[in-house]
Amino acid sequence: MNIVILSRNSNLYSTERLIEEGEKRGHKIEVIDPLKCDIIIEKEKPTIYYKDRYLDYVDAIIPRIGASVTFYGCAVVRQFEEMGVFTIVTSDAIQRSRDKLRSLQRLSKAGIGMPKTVFTNYSRDVEEVIEHVGGVPVIIKLLEGTQGLGVVLAESKNAAESVLEAFNGLEARVIVQEFIKEAGGADLRALVVDGQVVGAMKRQGKEGEFRSNLHRGGSANIIKLDHDELKLAMNASKALKLPVCGVDMLQSARGPLLLEVNSTPGLEGIESATGRNIAKAIISFIEKNKR
Repeated sequence: MNIVILSRNSNLYSTERLIEEGEKRGHKIEVIDPLKCDIIIEKEKPTIYYKDRYLDYVDAIIPRIGASVTFYGCAVVRQFEEMGVFTIVTSDAIQRSRDKLRSLQRLSKAGIGMPKTVFTNYSRDVEEVIEHVGGVPVIIKLLEGTQGLGVVLAESKNAAESVLEAFNGLEARVIVQEFIKEAGGADLRALVVDGQVVGAMKRQGKEGEFRSNLHRGGSANIIKLDHDELKLAMNASKALKLPVCGVDMLQSARGPLLLEVNSTPGLEGIESATGRNIAKAIISFIEKNKR
C-alpha cells in the first residue's frame, strides 16, 4: 500500500516509528507536509497537488496534524476523504476533539464521568462559577491550550478571580474545572487503536507540579487499567468517533474521570513506558480496513 503520513516534521519520534513499522510490513511510506498541499476542487474529480505531482495514488493516510494548523490540516484530510482514501481518523473527528468544550459536551451526553466543568461568557461573577464546581481550588484551562500550556491551578478565590480577569481581558475563552486532589498530580493515558486499548501508562508530575505532562518534566510508568478505566477509554473513543486516540483520565474517589481525548497522540512516551509496539498496531489497523 501507499501510505501517507501528514506531518510537518519527518524527524519526530512518532513519524519515524510509523515509517519504520510500515516499511517492515512492505508498504511504501511517504511523509507529506499538509501545509504544502494544494487542494484542487473540481466537479467529480477532487485532487491534491503536492510539490510536483498529484496525490492520486494514495491508499491511506495517517494524520499527524498539530493544533496550530488544525483548520488547513483538516481541509487536506477532508480532501483525501473525498478522494476515497482511508484515514485512521476523520477530519470531523479531529475538529471535534480539538474543540475542548464541544468534546466535553458530547462526552457528557454519552454518560462519561468527568470533573465538574463550567464555561461562561466572560463572567464577572467568579464566586458563582467557583461554587458550581465545588469551591476552590479550581483548574482554569484555555480552550486552545495543549501539552499543559494555558492550564492554571487557582488555590484561592482571589487567585481564581485574578486569573479569570486576566484571561477575560485578553478575550481568551476558558473553562473552569473541579480540582481532583486525590489524583495527586498524576493522570492515566490510554492509547486506543481500532476502538481497543493497546497500551496504558500512569504519568506523574514532578514535585510541586499539578500537571503530569511529560513535556513538563513528568515521568511515566506502565499501568494495568481496571474495568472502569478500560470502559471509559473505549467509550470516549466511540463517542468522539476516534478509533485511534489518546484518552487522558484521572483516578478519583468516585471512579475514573475523563480529562480530554487527543486525536493525534504522541507515541514516544507510551511506547517507552509500556514497551508496546503502538506504531505496529496502527499499521495493522490500516491493513485490516483496506482489506
